[in-house]
Amino acid sequence: MSAAITDPDSLAADARAARTQLLLTGPVGATLARLAAPNILAMLVSAAMNISEAAFAGMIGVSALAGIALVYPLVMLVQMLSAGSMGGAISSAVSRALGAGEAARAGRLVVAAWVIAGTIALAFAVVLLLFGAPMFSALSGGGEAGQQALSYAMIYFPGCIAVWLTHSTLSVIRGCGNMAMPSLLLTGASIATIPLSGALALGWGPFPALGLAGLSLGQISVFAVTALIAVFYVASGRAGLRVSGIGLGLRHFADILRVGAASSLNALQTVITIVAITAIVGQFGEAALAGYGLGARLEFIMVPVVFGVGAAMTAMVGANMGAGNRDRALRIGWTGSVAAGAIVGGVGLFFALFPDLWLGLFLEPDNVAALAAGRSYFRTVAPFYALFALGLALYFASQGAGRVFWPILGGGARMIVAIGGALVLTSAGFGLGGAFVAIAGGMAAYGLVTAVGIALTRWR
Repeated sequence: MSAAITDPDSLAADARAARTQLLLTGPVGATLARLAAPNILAMLVSAAMNISEAAFAGMIGVSALAGIALVYPLVMLVQMLSAGSMGGAISSAVSRALGAGEAARAGRLVVAAWVIAGTIALAFAVVLLLFGAPMFSALSGGGEAGQQALSYAMIYFPGCIAVWLTHSTLSVIRGCGNMAMPSLLLTGASIATIPLSGALALGWGPFPALGLAGLSLGQISVFAVTALIAVFYVASGRAGLRVSGIGLGLRHFADILRVGAASSLNALQTVITIVAITAIVGQFGEAALAGYGLGARLEFIMVPVVFGVGAAMTAMVGANMGAGNRDRALRIGWTGSVAAGAIVGGVGLFFALFPDLWLGLFLEPDNVAALAAGRSYFRTVAPFYALFALGLALYFASQGAGRVFWPILGGGARMIVAIGGALVLTSAGFGLGGAFVAIAGGMAAYGLVTAVGIALTRWR
Protein backbone atom coordinates (compact mmCIF):
# COMPACT_ATOMS: atom_id res chain seq x y z
CA MET A 1 0.00 0.00 0.00
CA SER A 2 2.84 2.41 0.76
CA ALA A 3 4.15 1.92 -2.79
CA ALA A 4 0.79 3.01 -4.16
CA ILE A 5 0.76 6.05 -1.91
CA THR A 6 4.21 7.19 -3.03
CA ASP A 7 3.75 6.33 -6.73
CA PRO A 8 4.17 9.66 -8.60
CA ASP A 9 1.56 8.81 -11.24
CA SER A 10 -0.98 7.94 -8.57
CA LEU A 11 -0.25 11.12 -6.63
CA ALA A 12 -0.60 13.23 -9.77
CA ALA A 13 -3.88 11.54 -10.66
CA ASP A 14 -5.18 12.12 -7.12
CA ALA A 15 -4.19 15.81 -7.31
CA ARG A 16 -5.91 16.14 -10.68
CA ALA A 17 -9.05 14.49 -9.32
CA ALA A 18 -9.03 16.90 -6.37
CA ARG A 19 -8.74 19.87 -8.75
CA THR A 20 -11.65 18.56 -10.83
CA GLN A 21 -13.71 18.18 -7.66
CA LEU A 22 -12.94 21.80 -6.81
CA LEU A 23 -14.24 22.84 -10.23
CA LEU A 24 -17.43 20.89 -9.56
CA THR A 25 -18.13 21.89 -5.96
CA GLY A 26 -15.96 24.86 -4.92
CA PRO A 27 -17.52 28.27 -4.17
CA VAL A 28 -18.00 29.91 -7.56
CA GLY A 29 -16.61 33.37 -6.89
CA ALA A 30 -13.69 32.32 -4.72
CA THR A 31 -12.69 29.45 -7.02
CA LEU A 32 -12.83 31.66 -10.11
CA ALA A 33 -10.69 34.32 -8.44
CA ARG A 34 -8.15 31.73 -7.31
CA LEU A 35 -7.87 30.19 -10.76
CA ALA A 36 -7.92 33.46 -12.70
CA ALA A 37 -5.21 35.32 -10.76
CA PRO A 38 -2.16 33.43 -12.13
CA ASN A 39 -3.64 33.53 -15.65
CA ILE A 40 -4.02 37.31 -15.54
CA LEU A 41 -0.44 37.74 -14.34
CA ALA A 42 0.90 35.56 -17.15
CA MET A 43 -1.15 37.37 -19.79
CA LEU A 44 -0.03 40.80 -18.60
CA VAL A 45 3.61 39.71 -18.84
CA SER A 46 2.86 38.40 -22.35
CA ALA A 47 1.43 41.82 -23.21
CA ALA A 48 4.68 43.38 -21.99
CA MET A 49 6.57 41.06 -24.36
CA ASN A 50 4.47 42.26 -27.30
CA ILE A 51 5.00 45.90 -26.35
CA SER A 52 8.77 45.38 -26.05
CA GLU A 53 8.82 43.81 -29.52
CA ALA A 54 7.31 46.98 -30.99
CA ALA A 55 9.83 49.07 -29.06
CA PHE A 56 12.77 47.04 -30.43
CA ALA A 57 11.37 47.37 -33.97
CA GLY A 58 11.24 51.13 -33.48
CA MET A 59 14.94 51.12 -32.52
CA ILE A 60 15.77 49.38 -35.80
CA GLY A 61 14.00 52.03 -37.87
CA VAL A 62 10.75 53.28 -39.33
CA SER A 63 10.64 50.62 -42.05
CA ALA A 64 11.04 47.89 -39.43
CA LEU A 65 8.23 49.40 -37.37
CA ALA A 66 6.04 49.46 -40.46
CA GLY A 67 7.06 45.87 -41.25
CA ILE A 68 6.10 44.62 -37.80
CA ALA A 69 2.73 46.35 -38.23
CA LEU A 70 2.18 44.45 -41.50
CA VAL A 71 2.96 41.02 -40.07
CA TYR A 72 1.41 41.54 -36.62
CA PRO A 73 -2.21 40.66 -37.56
CA LEU A 74 -1.04 37.24 -38.81
CA VAL A 75 1.08 36.69 -35.68
CA MET A 76 -1.90 37.70 -33.58
CA LEU A 77 -4.05 35.23 -35.52
CA VAL A 78 -1.66 32.39 -34.62
CA GLN A 79 -1.75 33.41 -30.96
CA MET A 80 -5.52 33.80 -30.88
CA LEU A 81 -6.11 30.45 -32.58
CA SER A 82 -3.55 28.46 -30.60
CA ALA A 83 -4.23 29.93 -27.14
CA GLY A 84 -7.85 31.04 -27.47
CA SER A 85 -9.85 29.23 -30.15
CA MET A 86 -8.26 25.77 -30.35
CA GLY A 87 -6.67 26.16 -26.93
CA GLY A 88 -10.03 26.84 -25.32
CA ALA A 89 -11.57 23.94 -27.23
CA ILE A 90 -8.83 21.61 -25.97
CA SER A 91 -9.28 22.78 -22.38
CA SER A 92 -13.05 22.41 -22.72
CA ALA A 93 -12.85 18.88 -24.14
CA VAL A 94 -10.43 17.69 -21.44
CA SER A 95 -12.41 19.27 -18.60
CA ARG A 96 -15.71 17.86 -19.90
CA ALA A 97 -14.19 14.39 -20.10
CA LEU A 98 -12.86 14.65 -16.55
CA GLY A 99 -16.15 16.08 -15.29
CA ALA A 100 -17.86 13.01 -16.73
CA GLY A 101 -15.34 10.76 -14.95
CA GLU A 102 -13.63 9.64 -18.19
CA ALA A 103 -9.93 10.12 -17.48
CA ALA A 104 -8.90 7.64 -20.20
CA ARG A 105 -10.75 9.69 -22.82
CA ALA A 106 -9.00 12.82 -21.55
CA GLY A 107 -5.63 11.09 -22.04
CA ARG A 108 -6.48 10.32 -25.67
CA LEU A 109 -7.62 13.90 -26.21
CA VAL A 110 -4.06 15.01 -25.41
CA VAL A 111 -2.73 13.09 -28.41
CA ALA A 112 -5.51 14.48 -30.60
CA ALA A 113 -4.63 18.00 -29.45
CA TRP A 114 -0.98 17.55 -30.42
CA VAL A 115 -1.90 16.20 -33.86
CA ILE A 116 -4.27 19.11 -34.49
CA ALA A 117 -1.67 21.65 -33.33
CA GLY A 118 1.03 20.18 -35.56
CA THR A 119 -1.24 20.04 -38.58
CA ILE A 120 -2.42 23.65 -38.31
CA ALA A 121 1.14 24.89 -37.68
CA LEU A 122 2.31 23.07 -40.81
CA ALA A 123 -0.50 24.70 -42.81
CA PHE A 124 0.57 28.17 -41.62
CA ALA A 125 4.18 27.44 -42.55
CA VAL A 126 3.31 26.20 -46.05
CA VAL A 127 1.00 29.13 -46.82
CA LEU A 128 3.54 31.74 -45.70
CA LEU A 129 6.42 30.05 -47.52
CA LEU A 130 4.40 29.97 -50.75
CA PHE A 131 2.59 33.29 -50.57
CA GLY A 132 4.43 35.40 -48.00
CA ALA A 133 6.68 37.32 -50.40
CA PRO A 134 3.99 38.47 -52.85
CA MET A 135 1.52 39.18 -50.03
CA PHE A 136 3.83 41.47 -48.06
CA SER A 137 5.08 43.11 -51.23
CA ALA A 138 1.51 43.95 -52.22
CA LEU A 139 0.62 45.24 -48.75
CA SER A 140 3.65 47.52 -48.67
CA GLY A 141 3.42 48.66 -52.28
CA GLY A 142 6.74 46.97 -52.99
CA GLY A 143 8.51 49.00 -50.30
CA GLU A 144 11.10 48.17 -47.68
CA ALA A 145 8.40 47.47 -45.07
CA GLY A 146 7.34 44.39 -47.04
CA GLN A 147 10.88 42.98 -46.97
CA GLN A 148 11.09 43.64 -43.23
CA ALA A 149 7.79 41.85 -42.64
CA LEU A 150 8.97 38.92 -44.75
CA SER A 151 12.21 38.59 -42.79
CA TYR A 152 10.16 38.26 -39.58
CA ALA A 153 7.60 35.90 -41.10
CA MET A 154 10.14 33.51 -42.63
CA ILE A 155 11.37 32.65 -39.13
CA TYR A 156 8.14 32.90 -37.17
CA PHE A 157 5.75 30.85 -39.29
CA PRO A 158 7.96 27.84 -40.10
CA GLY A 159 8.72 27.81 -36.36
CA CYS A 160 5.20 28.44 -35.10
CA ILE A 161 4.87 24.71 -34.30
CA ALA A 162 6.59 25.71 -31.05
CA VAL A 163 3.84 28.25 -30.29
CA TRP A 164 1.08 25.78 -31.18
CA LEU A 165 2.54 22.95 -29.10
CA THR A 166 3.07 25.27 -26.15
CA HIS A 167 -0.47 26.61 -26.09
CA SER A 168 -2.19 23.30 -26.88
CA THR A 169 -0.30 21.52 -24.10
CA LEU A 170 -0.87 24.31 -21.58
CA SER A 171 -4.57 24.15 -22.48
CA VAL A 172 -4.56 20.45 -21.56
CA ILE A 173 -3.08 21.33 -18.17
CA ARG A 174 -5.71 24.04 -17.63
CA GLY A 175 -8.42 21.53 -18.53
CA CYS A 176 -7.16 19.46 -15.59
CA GLY A 177 -7.87 22.44 -13.30
CA ASN A 178 -4.21 23.45 -12.93
CA MET A 179 -3.78 27.15 -13.77
CA ALA A 180 -0.52 27.67 -11.90
CA MET A 181 1.79 25.57 -14.10
CA PRO A 182 0.68 27.11 -17.44
CA SER A 183 0.95 30.59 -15.93
CA LEU A 184 4.44 29.88 -14.60
CA LEU A 185 5.65 28.61 -17.98
CA LEU A 186 4.10 31.48 -19.95
CA THR A 187 5.46 34.08 -17.56
CA GLY A 188 8.94 32.57 -17.79
CA ALA A 189 8.73 32.38 -21.59
CA SER A 190 7.70 36.03 -21.89
CA ILE A 191 10.40 37.23 -19.52
CA ALA A 192 13.09 35.21 -21.34
CA THR A 193 11.91 36.34 -24.78
CA ILE A 194 12.32 40.07 -24.11
CA PRO A 195 16.13 40.17 -23.65
CA LEU A 196 16.84 37.35 -26.15
CA SER A 197 14.79 38.96 -28.92
CA GLY A 198 16.34 42.35 -28.20
CA ALA A 199 19.85 40.88 -28.31
CA LEU A 200 19.26 39.02 -31.58
CA ALA A 201 17.52 41.96 -33.22
CA LEU A 202 19.87 44.75 -32.13
CA GLY A 203 23.14 42.85 -31.76
CA TRP A 204 23.74 43.22 -28.04
CA GLY A 205 26.99 41.74 -26.74
CA PRO A 206 28.15 38.70 -28.75
CA PHE A 207 24.85 38.35 -30.62
CA PRO A 208 24.50 39.28 -34.31
CA ALA A 209 22.16 42.13 -35.28
CA LEU A 210 19.53 40.21 -37.27
CA GLY A 211 16.84 42.89 -37.34
CA LEU A 212 13.23 41.71 -37.36
CA ALA A 213 14.38 38.15 -38.06
CA GLY A 214 16.09 38.29 -34.66
CA LEU A 215 12.86 39.31 -32.96
CA SER A 216 11.02 36.27 -34.27
CA LEU A 217 14.01 33.95 -33.75
CA GLY A 218 14.20 34.94 -30.09
CA GLN A 219 10.51 34.29 -29.54
CA ILE A 220 10.44 30.97 -31.40
CA SER A 221 13.59 29.74 -29.60
CA VAL A 222 12.09 30.38 -26.17
CA PHE A 223 8.74 28.85 -27.09
CA ALA A 224 10.51 25.75 -28.45
CA VAL A 225 12.05 25.18 -25.01
CA THR A 226 8.71 25.95 -23.33
CA ALA A 227 6.92 23.45 -25.57
CA LEU A 228 9.41 20.71 -24.67
CA ILE A 229 8.93 21.37 -20.96
CA ALA A 230 5.13 21.41 -21.25
CA VAL A 231 4.97 18.25 -23.37
CA PHE A 232 7.29 16.40 -20.98
CA TYR A 233 5.19 17.56 -18.02
CA VAL A 234 2.00 16.10 -19.52
CA ALA A 235 3.53 13.00 -21.18
CA SER A 236 5.27 12.01 -17.93
CA GLY A 237 1.95 11.92 -16.08
CA ARG A 238 2.59 14.98 -13.92
CA ALA A 239 -0.69 16.55 -15.10
CA GLY A 240 -2.52 13.52 -13.70
CA LEU A 241 -3.39 11.98 -17.07
CA ARG A 242 -2.18 8.77 -18.67
CA VAL A 243 -1.45 9.94 -22.21
CA SER A 244 -2.14 7.26 -24.82
CA GLY A 245 -2.91 7.03 -28.52
CA ILE A 246 -4.40 3.56 -28.13
CA GLY A 247 -8.08 3.76 -28.94
CA LEU A 248 -7.70 7.22 -30.46
CA GLY A 249 -10.49 7.79 -32.98
CA LEU A 250 -12.28 10.46 -34.96
CA ARG A 251 -14.58 11.16 -32.02
CA HIS A 252 -11.64 12.53 -30.03
CA PHE A 253 -10.69 14.94 -32.82
CA ALA A 254 -14.37 15.86 -33.17
CA ASP A 255 -14.58 16.69 -29.44
CA ILE A 256 -11.96 19.40 -29.99
CA LEU A 257 -12.72 20.53 -33.54
CA ARG A 258 -16.48 20.84 -32.99
CA VAL A 259 -15.77 23.76 -30.66
CA GLY A 260 -12.37 24.80 -32.00
CA ALA A 261 -13.32 25.17 -35.65
CA ALA A 262 -16.35 27.29 -34.78
CA SER A 263 -14.32 29.33 -32.26
CA SER A 264 -11.74 30.04 -34.95
CA LEU A 265 -14.37 32.08 -36.77
CA ASN A 266 -14.37 34.43 -33.78
CA ALA A 267 -10.63 34.98 -34.13
CA LEU A 268 -10.93 35.56 -37.88
CA GLN A 269 -13.73 38.06 -37.32
CA THR A 270 -11.58 39.95 -34.83
CA VAL A 271 -8.57 40.13 -37.15
CA ILE A 272 -10.70 41.19 -40.13
CA THR A 273 -12.32 43.92 -38.02
CA ILE A 274 -8.96 45.24 -36.80
CA VAL A 275 -7.40 45.29 -40.26
CA ALA A 276 -10.42 46.97 -41.85
CA ILE A 277 -10.82 49.62 -39.16
CA THR A 278 -7.10 50.39 -39.29
CA ALA A 279 -7.36 50.92 -43.04
CA ILE A 280 -10.37 53.22 -42.63
CA VAL A 281 -8.74 55.28 -39.87
CA GLY A 282 -5.50 55.45 -41.88
CA GLN A 283 -7.30 57.50 -44.52
CA PHE A 284 -7.36 60.40 -42.07
CA GLY A 285 -3.56 60.55 -41.83
CA GLU A 286 -0.72 59.44 -39.61
CA ALA A 287 -1.84 61.49 -36.61
CA ALA A 288 -5.30 59.88 -36.64
CA LEU A 289 -3.72 56.44 -36.99
CA ALA A 290 -1.34 57.12 -34.11
CA GLY A 291 -4.13 58.33 -31.81
CA TYR A 292 -6.36 55.39 -32.71
CA GLY A 293 -3.48 52.96 -32.34
CA LEU A 294 -2.74 54.13 -28.80
CA GLY A 295 -6.40 53.83 -27.87
CA ALA A 296 -6.68 50.38 -29.42
CA ARG A 297 -3.50 49.29 -27.64
CA LEU A 298 -5.15 49.83 -24.25
CA GLU A 299 -8.10 47.81 -25.54
CA PHE A 300 -5.71 44.97 -26.45
CA ILE A 301 -4.10 45.12 -23.01
CA MET A 302 -7.54 44.59 -21.48
CA VAL A 303 -7.94 41.33 -23.44
CA PRO A 304 -5.44 39.44 -21.23
CA VAL A 305 -7.46 40.40 -18.16
CA VAL A 306 -10.54 38.84 -19.75
CA PHE A 307 -8.54 35.81 -20.91
CA GLY A 308 -7.29 35.28 -17.36
CA VAL A 309 -10.86 34.99 -16.09
CA GLY A 310 -12.02 33.26 -19.27
CA ALA A 311 -9.47 30.44 -19.15
CA ALA A 312 -10.58 29.63 -15.61
CA MET A 313 -14.24 29.69 -16.69
CA THR A 314 -13.56 27.38 -19.64
CA ALA A 315 -12.27 24.69 -17.29
CA MET A 316 -14.95 25.22 -14.62
CA VAL A 317 -17.85 25.39 -17.06
CA GLY A 318 -16.52 22.39 -19.02
CA ALA A 319 -16.20 20.20 -15.95
CA ASN A 320 -19.71 21.06 -14.78
CA MET A 321 -21.27 20.56 -18.20
CA GLY A 322 -19.52 17.19 -18.38
CA ALA A 323 -20.99 16.28 -15.00
CA GLY A 324 -24.45 17.42 -16.06
CA ASN A 325 -24.48 20.50 -13.78
CA ARG A 326 -25.82 23.01 -16.33
CA ASP A 327 -27.24 25.44 -13.74
CA ARG A 328 -23.92 25.68 -11.91
CA ALA A 329 -22.10 26.05 -15.23
CA LEU A 330 -24.33 28.99 -16.15
CA ARG A 331 -23.81 30.57 -12.76
CA ILE A 332 -20.03 30.30 -13.25
CA GLY A 333 -20.29 31.83 -16.72
CA TRP A 334 -22.36 34.81 -15.63
CA THR A 335 -20.35 35.41 -12.45
CA GLY A 336 -17.01 35.51 -14.24
CA SER A 337 -18.30 37.45 -17.24
CA VAL A 338 -20.01 40.16 -15.20
CA ALA A 339 -16.86 40.49 -13.08
CA ALA A 340 -14.67 40.82 -16.20
CA GLY A 341 -17.09 43.39 -17.64
CA ALA A 342 -17.04 45.39 -14.42
CA ILE A 343 -13.24 45.42 -14.17
CA VAL A 344 -12.57 46.31 -17.79
CA GLY A 345 -15.53 48.68 -17.89
CA GLY A 346 -14.16 50.54 -14.87
CA VAL A 347 -10.82 50.98 -16.63
CA GLY A 348 -12.61 52.20 -19.75
CA LEU A 349 -14.65 54.78 -17.85
CA PHE A 350 -11.54 56.04 -16.05
CA PHE A 351 -9.66 56.69 -19.29
CA ALA A 352 -12.76 58.12 -20.96
CA LEU A 353 -12.61 60.80 -18.25
CA PHE A 354 -8.81 61.12 -18.10
CA PRO A 355 -7.46 60.06 -21.53
CA ASP A 356 -4.24 62.06 -21.24
CA LEU A 357 -3.02 59.83 -18.40
CA TRP A 358 -2.55 57.12 -21.05
CA LEU A 359 -1.84 59.19 -24.14
CA GLY A 360 0.75 61.26 -22.30
CA LEU A 361 2.89 58.16 -21.82
CA PHE A 362 3.53 58.05 -25.58
CA LEU A 363 2.87 61.51 -27.02
CA GLU A 364 4.47 64.88 -26.40
CA PRO A 365 2.15 67.88 -25.81
CA ASP A 366 3.02 69.31 -29.23
CA ASN A 367 1.51 66.24 -30.98
CA VAL A 368 -1.79 68.09 -31.03
CA ALA A 369 -3.53 66.15 -33.83
CA ALA A 370 -2.61 62.70 -32.48
CA LEU A 371 -3.69 63.70 -28.95
CA ALA A 372 -7.02 64.97 -30.29
CA ALA A 373 -7.62 61.69 -32.13
CA GLY A 374 -6.74 59.66 -29.06
CA ARG A 375 -9.00 61.71 -26.82
CA SER A 376 -11.85 61.30 -29.29
CA TYR A 377 -11.32 57.54 -29.33
CA PHE A 378 -11.35 57.19 -25.55
CA ARG A 379 -14.35 59.44 -25.00
CA THR A 380 -16.37 57.61 -27.65
CA VAL A 381 -15.23 53.99 -27.41
CA ALA A 382 -13.89 53.41 -23.87
CA PRO A 383 -17.33 53.63 -22.17
CA PHE A 384 -18.28 50.51 -24.16
CA TYR A 385 -15.32 48.42 -22.96
CA ALA A 386 -17.63 46.77 -20.42
CA LEU A 387 -19.86 45.27 -23.12
CA PHE A 388 -16.82 44.18 -25.14
CA ALA A 389 -15.39 42.41 -22.07
CA LEU A 390 -18.77 40.85 -21.23
CA GLY A 391 -19.06 39.35 -24.72
CA LEU A 392 -15.46 38.12 -24.75
CA ALA A 393 -15.76 36.50 -21.31
CA LEU A 394 -19.01 34.79 -22.30
CA TYR A 395 -17.18 33.48 -25.37
CA PHE A 396 -14.66 31.68 -23.14
CA ALA A 397 -17.44 30.37 -20.90
CA SER A 398 -19.32 29.14 -23.98
CA GLN A 399 -16.22 27.25 -25.11
CA GLY A 400 -16.37 25.36 -21.84
CA ALA A 401 -20.03 24.57 -22.50
CA GLY A 402 -19.24 23.46 -26.04
CA ARG A 403 -21.84 25.98 -27.30
CA VAL A 404 -20.22 28.87 -29.18
CA PHE A 405 -23.02 29.85 -31.58
CA TRP A 406 -23.99 33.07 -29.80
CA PRO A 407 -20.45 34.44 -29.32
CA ILE A 408 -19.76 33.81 -33.01
CA LEU A 409 -23.00 35.54 -33.97
CA GLY A 410 -22.05 38.40 -31.68
CA GLY A 411 -18.62 38.60 -33.31
CA GLY A 412 -20.26 38.73 -36.71
CA ALA A 413 -22.55 41.52 -35.52
CA ARG A 414 -19.54 43.43 -34.23
CA MET A 415 -17.72 43.07 -37.53
CA ILE A 416 -20.71 44.22 -39.58
CA VAL A 417 -21.58 47.16 -37.32
CA ALA A 418 -17.98 48.34 -36.87
CA ILE A 419 -16.80 48.03 -40.48
CA GLY A 420 -20.09 48.83 -42.18
CA GLY A 421 -20.87 51.65 -39.79
CA ALA A 422 -17.42 53.17 -40.19
CA LEU A 423 -17.70 53.11 -43.98
CA VAL A 424 -21.17 54.66 -43.94
CA LEU A 425 -20.46 57.33 -41.33
CA THR A 426 -17.12 58.43 -42.74
CA SER A 427 -18.59 58.56 -46.26
CA ALA A 428 -21.47 60.66 -44.92
CA GLY A 429 -19.03 63.28 -43.68
CA PHE A 430 -18.85 62.40 -39.99
CA GLY A 431 -15.09 62.00 -40.25
CA LEU A 432 -12.89 60.20 -37.74
CA GLY A 433 -15.50 60.58 -35.02
CA GLY A 434 -17.93 58.59 -37.13
CA ALA A 435 -15.44 55.72 -37.33
CA PHE A 436 -15.10 55.74 -33.54
CA VAL A 437 -18.90 55.69 -33.10
CA ALA A 438 -19.01 52.60 -35.33
CA ILE A 439 -16.28 50.90 -33.27
CA ALA A 440 -18.26 51.60 -30.08
CA GLY A 441 -21.43 50.30 -31.72
CA GLY A 442 -19.62 47.11 -32.73
CA MET A 443 -18.53 46.50 -29.14
CA ALA A 444 -22.10 47.05 -27.90
CA ALA A 445 -23.46 44.66 -30.53
CA TYR A 446 -20.93 41.99 -29.56
CA GLY A 447 -21.73 42.08 -25.87
CA LEU A 448 -25.51 42.42 -26.18
CA VAL A 449 -26.05 39.77 -28.86
CA THR A 450 -23.90 37.26 -26.97
CA ALA A 451 -25.41 37.96 -23.55
CA VAL A 452 -29.05 38.02 -24.69
CA GLY A 453 -28.60 34.85 -26.75
CA ILE A 454 -27.09 32.89 -23.85
CA ALA A 455 -29.68 34.24 -21.41
CA LEU A 456 -32.50 33.03 -23.69
CA THR A 457 -31.09 29.64 -24.67
CA ARG A 458 -29.09 28.69 -21.53
CA TRP A 459 -26.55 26.79 -23.72
CA ARG A 460 -29.12 24.30 -24.96
